[in-house]
Amino acid sequence: MLKSFTREEKAWMFYDWANSAFATIVAAIILPIFFKEMAVSGGVADVDATAYWGYATSCGTLICALLAPFLGTLGDFKGMKKKLFTGFMLLGVISTFFLAMTENWKLLLLLYIAGTLGFNGSCVYYDSFLLDVTDESRMDQVSALGYGLGYIGGSTIPLVISLLLIQFGDSIGFPTLTATKFSFVLTAVWWLVFTLPMLRHVQQRHSIEPEKDLLSHTMRNMGATCRMILKNKSVLFFLIAYFFYIDGVGTIIHMATVFGDSCGLDSMDMMVILLVVQIVAFPFAIIYGRLSAKVGSRKMILLGIVTYIVVCAVGYNLHKMSDFLVLAVLVGTAQGGIQALSRSFYGKLVPAEQASEYFGFFDVFGKFSAVIGPALFGITAQLTGVTNYGALAVMAMFILGGGILIFLVPRSIEKMKAQ
Repeated sequence: MLKSFTREEKAWMFYDWANSAFATIVAAIILPIFFKEMAVSGGVADVDATAYWGYATSCGTLICALLAPFLGTLGDFKGMKKKLFTGFMLLGVISTFFLAMTENWKLLLLLYIAGTLGFNGSCVYYDSFLLDVTDESRMDQVSALGYGLGYIGGSTIPLVISLLLIQFGDSIGFPTLTATKFSFVLTAVWWLVFTLPMLRHVQQRHSIEPEKDLLSHTMRNMGATCRMILKNKSVLFFLIAYFFYIDGVGTIIHMATVFGDSCGLDSMDMMVILLVVQIVAFPFAIIYGRLSAKVGSRKMILLGIVTYIVVCAVGYNLHKMSDFLVLAVLVGTAQGGIQALSRSFYGKLVPAEQASEYFGFFDVFGKFSAVIGPALFGITAQLTGVTNYGALAVMAMFILGGGILIFLVPRSIEKMKAQ
């Protein structure tokens, strides 16, 4: 599968393999359950614990969203992108490691926020490195295969190891609490080790020479890029569409576990269902990449949006375990593809020497949606007392995003660049 790709492309892809363990074990599956158990045992009501998790997710992504344009612009200067990428990656790794050292639910939330900042901050530079390792004709496939490797590697292998230890560890003298904490250590080590190929082989090939007053130069460039985005209406409308539909994707990823727990699934059932998502997502991320070469990435993104609208309808009407399995398969078919093609679609529109800067703004639109979605989900749950109602608000985000993409974003990449 990887023979036709260059060493730099493969090294870049493996960061998806490396950091996806955080996305599943920490952000989506094991930590949310562990946090809820610690919070409830500490006297926090179940619905409040669900809401607090949403608020922490929003807080972590809000910090990164506010910093992203500045950090992205700073990363475009010669020699800066790799240093900043490494710094944020280490912040995420260290925060994840220390999750294993506490059972205090408030400290767990603080470490989760720090880890989220490290994860999201490193991804600003990781996404922009796409333009350093490949060209426009290969961008969709490289991006999609990166997500595919993330699902089958980082999202599955360490997760399976962790789930087996949590479920069966007692029989070999490995209590559930110890196994849960071990999963956080495993995530940190996995993230660090599989980042090494990227640190070794991927270099910043496109850059801007910095002036002596680096801060002033950064602020001027950030303002100029903002004006360019506002001037190009097609790019601006794509970012707005992305804001809405990625809101739904992010909310489903971050809130799925606590949502299932509130709907009556036990911890192991929920973990198995989310594992199904990872297994299904691997081949479909690759399929999305290959189909985009035939029908275009814009149409494949729209297919993902339609799939997620169906997901929300199923989520609103959940009644039994089989409904959750249908939901897991549907999410798996679209999750990797819609994220990978959004990344590469945008990458084709931006100048290579300012990739980090432009992806900083891309990150703003993506992360602010992740601020709104989980917070809206938590507020809805607390006000109504019914967790399922959050699915309707998420569905509205997908409808808005899809409508903007259909009616306001041109079908041709060349036309978008020319505007």
